[in-house]
Amino acid sequence: MNINKVAIAADHAGFWIKEKIKDFLISQGYEVKDFGCFSDESNDYPDFAHLATAAVENGKYDFGVLVCGTGNGMNMTANKYQGVRAALCYNEQISRLSRAHNNANICSLSGRFLNEAEAILIVKTFLLTPFDGGRHKRRIDKIPLKRI
Repeated sequence: MNINKVAIAADHAGFWIKEKIKDFLISQGYEVKDFGCFSDESNDYPDFAHLATAAVENGKYDFGVLVCGTGNGMNMTANKYQGVRAALCYNEQISRLSRAHNNANICSLSGRFLNEAEAILIVKTFLLTPFDGGRHKRRIDKIPLKRI
């Protein structure tokens, strides 16, 4: 799997950890586009989640990393997009399974409940884990909304 381009965004509560993740990704050779925020001043997470998520959905970026206080707000916003499967990743195992079983393309993280090392390990695992396919593909093919 050749992942080169990562969209990243955070709100004020995720700003510091976003900066650490961004530095790590750049040091590993990823092309990273930072969609904000750019300080720890209070702001609204959807403003930044929409920008990064749209860039993943339209194929300009292979994967996304979103960070807010709990990770939930960013995750909820990202999952409004039809071409996105965002996963709230709070440890390495969940990160691995979200890729292997759910083919997630956005990793949502908590800026308040993860330290730098945990966040980097989660993102690294997310980006390096391939999708298992098989029975899991059949299941994710059923995710897009179909009115009944």
